[in-house]
Amino acid sequence: MDKVEAKLILEQELLRYRKRSYDELLSLIDHSETFLRSSPSGTNYQIQMKVFFDNINAQRDLRVMGAVDDGGWRAFIPLCEDFIIAPDGSFVDE
Repeated sequence: MDKVEAKLILEQELLRYRKRSYDELLSLIDHSETFLRSSPSGTNYQIQMKVFFDNINAQRDLRVMGAVDDGGWRAFIPLCEDFIIAPDGSFVDE
């Protein structure tokens, strides 16, 4: 898997989620979305996006995590990126 290409594809998907409001993301709690994206090189990448509480006890900040793989051995250890959003819409630790 081309890590640079895969990371770029994943970052594009994370950007789409960053544009959503806290309430929109909250409605996706514990819901997983999986889909395929084709890269300019023609490689198909599987992307999985998941939203969950960053701290299950506090149930306040949301962590949005994305994982990408090319269907090969990286499917067992996908490349992951995430961000945390607070209820006021600010991004935590950025």
